[in-house]
Amino acid sequence: MTPIKVLLADDQALLRSAFRVLVDSESDMHVVGEAADGAEAVTLARSTRADVVLMDIRMPGTDGLTATRMISADPDLAGVRIVMLTTFEVDEYVVQSLRAGASGFLGKGAEPEELLNAIRVAAAGEALLSPVATKGLIASFLAQGGSAGEGPDAAEYAERLAALTGREREVLVQVAGGHSNDQIADRLVVSPLTVKTHVNRAMAKLGARDRAQLVVIAYESGLVRPRVE
Repeated sequence: MTPIKVLLADDQALLRSAFRVLVDSESDMHVVGEAADGAEAVTLARSTRADVVLMDIRMPGTDGLTATRMISADPDLAGVRIVMLTTFEVDEYVVQSLRAGASGFLGKGAEPEELLNAIRVAAAGEALLSPVATKGLIASFLAQGGSAGEGPDAAEYAERLAALTGREREVLVQVAGGHSNDQIADRLVVSPLTVKTHVNRAMAKLGARDRAQLVVIAYESGLVRPRVE
């Protein structure tokens, strides 16, 4: 199996070195480049053809959010998955980063195994959105003045939702709740493969880059209404 190509983007050299040692210690992945700012990350993403970019949100010059938008907007980099690194699991820019095309986010204080798992999950095309993280995402969305059905692309998303089958909408609601394919399969009494098929079809119909964007779309379109506790 071809090792996962990982690109590290963080302005702290010491942190990049620590990540490199960790990643290169695994047989199924290796670091192909290091970037100290967002602009360099975009350049290296193109030259190295990285599979996964560990992207710090806050960097001098071109920040991680801008770099994520640039990578996501480049058709030649459609296969690149971006994991945003945040100081806290719930970061003020989490919603924007997911809208920009990130596959998920991870706190810098995560355990080594969590980081390695995040790389593998992202490389497989899944999203890093646990129920805890999803709850934080919703809280951030509300804190930023967002409300269900009133996002910047709400009308467009609502129109696309009409193309979904009843089962696809049902699965989308479960995805928005932060549930894995296995958990959704148990809830809906179907196979995980069937769930995966519905998720993939929903992504195609909604123009979502990955599962993470499905969660944002579900709330911004108004399909799912955040519950304020």
